[in-house]
Amino acid sequence: MESKIRKTFKFVVIGGGIAGVTCVEQLSYSLPSADVALITAGSHIKAVTNYKQVAKVLEEFDVEEQPTSVLEEKFPNLTVIHSPVKTLLAQSHLVETADGHIYGYEMLCICSGARPKLLTHDKPYVLGIRDTDSAQEFQKQLTKARRIVVVGNGGIALELVYEVEGCEVIWAVKDNAIGNTFFDAGAAKFLVPSLGADKPERAAPCKRSRYTTEAQTFTADRHTRGRGPGHTEPGSALGPDWHRGLVLKGAEQASRRVSVEYQCEVETIFTSEEMLNSQLETYTLDTEGKWPVYVKLTNGKTFGCDFVVSATGVTPNTEPFLHGNNFTLAEDGGLRVDDHMVTSEPDVYAAGDVCTAGWEHSELWQQMRLWTQARQMGWHAGRCMAARVLSEAIELDFCFELFSHITKFFNYKVVLLGKFNAQGLGSDYELLLRYTKDQEYVKVVLQKGRMVGAVLIGETDLEETFENLILNKMDLTEYGEDLLNPNVDIEDYFD
Repeated sequence: MESKIRKTFKFVVIGGGIAGVTCVEQLSYSLPSADVALITAGSHIKAVTNYKQVAKVLEEFDVEEQPTSVLEEKFPNLTVIHSPVKTLLAQSHLVETADGHIYGYEMLCICSGARPKLLTHDKPYVLGIRDTDSAQEFQKQLTKARRIVVVGNGGIALELVYEVEGCEVIWAVKDNAIGNTFFDAGAAKFLVPSLGADKPERAAPCKRSRYTTEAQTFTADRHTRGRGPGHTEPGSALGPDWHRGLVLKGAEQASRRVSVEYQCEVETIFTSEEMLNSQLETYTLDTEGKWPVYVKLTNGKTFGCDFVVSATGVTPNTEPFLHGNNFTLAEDGGLRVDDHMVTSEPDVYAAGDVCTAGWEHSELWQQMRLWTQARQMGWHAGRCMAARVLSEAIELDFCFELFSHITKFFNYKVVLLGKFNAQGLGSDYELLLRYTKDQEYVKVVLQKGRMVGAVLIGETDLEETFENLILNKMDLTEYGEDLLNPNVDIEDYFD
């Protein structure tokens, strides 16, 4: 096989998402003369733009889809190889791509992301939304839809049910509140009224370049769209504002109708033909006739709809790296990495959704497969790989001291800090809450008088102060409930 090696690179990075692109950028900045290759199946990459350091750890940025040529023009040392990966021979330091070429590497970083957990792989009219292609396919199918069923309770489901107009949405969540990954029941209660209210007009259009890909066809016998789970390498995950620039409008005139079905999952999905033979009664909110697909939920209700959106989370995309290699996997199926982002295979690193942080975590940090951590891990992996070449010592970056994430749900700014849902604290904590209807929701998690987590929804301007209080581990017992008193400027306390 070695005779067929096309080229050997100092560094090879697999995956054109945020983790892979950030790793490539870090390597190219640190070692501008080193040969770097980026292997990606798509013609576009995801780049971080408008990066802003909000506080010591908190950061905000946009994600922009760009042609790979933008990256190559920026870094003359970079070669982009457009192909999915077929095989990794870790002991031989070789990667074979699907187009039959073989490349050697001195160091490799796997940033292949995660793939959606589809409800089913053998049913038509089930759409998984993960990448740009599948989001565009969703937009296209929605134009003809009167009703859809959305299954899942994570970030994409939250954004989707809020954005869809002109189509009835049945939202099935397995928890007793929406957004369980990010919120407690109190925050969910604050957000739920937004589903029934008119959406505010967008202040300005999204000023990001968008690049379209070839249209896909949606037929009754095709259940994976774009680069869904059936493809060897999914397209890069969607950006944090993936729905901007898409018109998510159904076939009906009504603006929004969202019904939430709590504490239930999908029991069975039927085609219209199977439904006729099943003798089941459909639970409909009107007298609509025949639907292309029917969903039976575990709460006993059956809904007819035009299609089902599967948004039930992701699983690390470790294929095709495992066969013939000796990677240590974590319980969640991710490639286990140490605090230098190194896997169990020699000279192989990993970053982003494909990996699982195997080091001893800070008491205020947890891994969540989010944009923020994909950027942080890609950046840290690039630093560690470059430092090894330069024989420099490097420590785990400070960003892994405190979990932090800034996003937007239901048109509200959302900031999550530390153990924001009291994760892992048992019953040894107390909560302080401040709630102003339709304006803000502030929750602080205290343990032994010290702030260990916070949820901020709305324009609270408290994120920097709260980050400092968490990192400084200051005893706040004497301040009591004044900590959240709107008439007390707590920034003055702690400047």
